[in-house]
Amino acid sequence: MLELDLSVFPVITTERLTLRAFVQDDAEALHRMRSDERTMRYIGRPRSTQVADCVALIERLDDDRARNEGIGWAMERKDAQGLIGTIGYYRLKKEHHRGEIGYVLDPDHWGKGYMQEALNAVVECGFERFRFHSIEANTDPRNNASRTLLERCGFKLEGLFKENYFAHGVFVDTATYSRLRSKT
Repeated sequence: MLELDLSVFPVITTERLTLRAFVQDDAEALHRMRSDERTMRYIGRPRSTQVADCVALIERLDDDRARNEGIGWAMERKDAQGLIGTIGYYRLKKEHHRGEIGYVLDPDHWGKGYMQEALNAVVECGFERFRFHSIEANTDPRNNASRTLLERCGFKLEGLFKENYFAHGVFVDTATYSRLRSKT
């Protein structure tokens, strides 16, 4: 079984971004993203209704990392402080050396290549530092932007699950993508 030690937070820098640990000051910006219909349209989670929801989410992320069960990064532009997105490994299947990645980006920053930059860096961390054999990503098949992003970053469609997820009062499909360490 894969053993992870997440006690030291791996800050990641890219050309334009810093991926860092969350702080409680991120809660308000996280709430803006997670309460925005555009951001949450294809995410099968309830929208945030108050900043306290995101305070609790940040605490859960900290607890997951303390238990070596997951890790989330706050995305920030190098040239401007403030949360613009999130990315992380939220479901680890250690017995299979596999991590599930998820991400959210503030709509004001869509179409600028930030998420592709972050995804490539976090995938590299997953393979090199965490020693994953494979990385999984699940998305709503109607989310063409997410599907295109995953494909640009070397992920391959593994399967389409029909109405396997109940979200926002309806059953929705899931497109499951993965990327192997060898990129095949």
